[in-house]
Order: sequence, then structure tokens, then C-alpha cells
Amino acid sequence: MTPAPSTMSGEARMLAACRGGAVDRTPVWFMRQAGRCLPGYRKLRESHGILEMIRTPDLCVEVTLMPVDIMGVDGAVLYAEIMMPLYGMGLPFTIDPGVGPVVHEPVRDMAAVRRLTIGDAEEATPEIFAALRTLRTELDGRAALLGFAGAPYTLASYMVEGRPTKDRARAKAMMYGQPELWAALMETLTEVTIRYLRAQVEAGAQVLQLFDSWIGDLGPSAYREHVLPYSRRIFDGVRDLGVPTIHFGTGAGGMLEEIASAGSDVVCVDFRVGLGRAWERIGHDRGIQGNLDPTVLLAGWDAVEREADRVIAEAANRPGHVFNLGHGVLPDTDPAILTRLVEHVHAATER
Repeated sequence: MTPAPSTMSGEARMLAACRGGAVDRTPVWFMRQAGRCLPGYRKLRESHGILEMIRTPDLCVEVTLMPVDIMGVDGAVLYAEIMMPLYGMGLPFTIDPGVGPVVHEPVRDMAAVRRLTIGDAEEATPEIFAALRTLRTELDGRAALLGFAGAPYTLASYMVEGRPTKDRARAKAMMYGQPELWAALMETLTEVTIRYLRAQVEAGAQVLQLFDSWIGDLGPSAYREHVLPYSRRIFDGVRDLGVPTIHFGTGAGGMLEEIASAGSDVVCVDFRVGLGRAWERIGHDRGIQGNLDPTVLLAGWDAVEREADRVIAEAANRPGHVFNLGHGVLPDTDPAILTRLVEHVHAATER
């Protein structure tokens, strides 16, 4: 399907949708769009590590721009890693092949929490903010620049466990069994995250997404008591900057109402909850992002088109919809399918 001529830039389209305003067509971007499935990214990875690429502004800019140049997405999400604030906290970590983030000195007692540093975000990772400034100029309105951070619960899970785990048992045991220690860790992470996100906006980010990737571990009562107050403080802590905010969680369909109450402008919904029903639960006065199953992209164009049309139908052209996947792009995804999907969504939702 050939997209109709647009009347808004990608930047304007994305920002308007996140604020619940009128758009000429539904904006599109994909989580994990900057890398993984892109041949150019894979080529760079043959000679550069992930953290090296993140902390080299020219490489970070190059990878962040790839999906905008190739796919025509309306949002350019910074190529980074949710663990980056740990540099400024004095907590060493690595990204180990086949494992993921590994914290070499796990935080498991009050002494370890008290050793964590709360400092200036830009001093800790100046390369990130240099990349953001360059990206804002390079994009020149083609797409909105998205910054992001990991939410305190997800970061705490890595910091306590020391590496990715299936059940985050140590972290949850601390949360339930040592609530004062948990609160002290979450307080520290909340302040660090607010400073990190504010610095991203000062450097050029136009939208902020808070990733609480492991929030599906919890039930509503545990979330309300041990997590929600900190997420709410983060959204409160950046509201005066005037940039739209998005809240993402995986497997959190059972507590969408609680997640919406954290205060983001847009709630990201994964593929486990119907978009239409999810919108009824969070309220149509709030934006919604999602929610195509990423595995559909491996099933051929007919399946992609059918499922994309279902998401579009459920959104019903309401203000505030940002088309995205319910999770990140899978490595085996054909970039040509993503490009075609962007074109299809734009054409099918022309106002």
C-alpha cells in the first residue's frame, strides 16, 4: 500500500499523538528498532561491543538514526541500555554475551545501598548526552527523539540478583522481607532516574519512556505498596519539563489501572491485552502505545497486515494512539517487513 502524502513531520506526528492531539496519521516506532535485525548494526557489532557503541557518540548516533533512515519511523529511540545510570552510582556492570547485564557487586544489604552515589547524570555518562544533542540536530524534525530509563523496580532486580534471572527471587524476597532496605534502594534509584531523565531532556530528548520490563512479576497489591510510589515520583519529577511520557511494562495486563495511575501521558500495552479493552481500562483521556505481537513479524506479510489492521481497528482513530509492538523487535525480523508495516499503518490511518 502506497502511503498518502503527509501533512505533518514525523516529529510533529509523534509529539501530537503522545499529547492526545490531532494527527494526519498514526505515528509508528518500534521498541528495539535501533539494532538487532539491521544488517548495518550487525556489521558494527562485529568490531564493537554494545557498551562501546553506546559510549561512542558517533556510533550511538549512527545506530539511532538507522531505523529512521531505513524504515521511516516517527520516533527515534536513543541507542542505549537501561543500566547506564549505574556508572554514576559507582556500581560496576558488564553486558556479557549470551547473558545480558551482569552486576559484579550485587546490592544486598544497607551498607551496599549507602555506597551508591547520587550525582550529576551528565558527568557520569557525558557521551550519552553528546549523542542526544547531535541527534536532535541530525533528525531535523524527521522523527521525535525518544529518551528513556529503566524504572526502579527493574533496575533493582538486576542490582540485587546480579544478573538476569527468571523469577527475580532475591529481589522480591528483599522487597517482602526487608521493606526498609528495599525502600532505601528504591529511593536512591528514584532520585538517580529523575536526574538522568531530566538531563536527557536538557540534551534534546522530546519524549521519555520509563521501562519497567519485569513489572509483570508482581500482583496489584505488591505493585501499589512497593513500586508505584516511586514510579509516580519519577513522572511527577519530570512533568514540569513539558515533554510527553510513556510507561512500559511486560506482562502487566492484570494491573493496567494501577500502572496508569503512575501518571504517564501514554501507557504502553503489550500483546497479551486487547488494545481496545486496555484503553477502556486506563481511560480514553490517556494515550496508548502498542500492541502488535513481535512474533507476527516472522509470519509473512499477510499475517502482519491482518494483525496490524486488527490493532488499527481497535484503536478506532482515537486521539493518542502510537502504533508499536507489544515488546521489542526480534533479531530474525526482516527490516523490509518493518518498513512495509510503517508505510501500511501510515496509509491505513490517514485522517
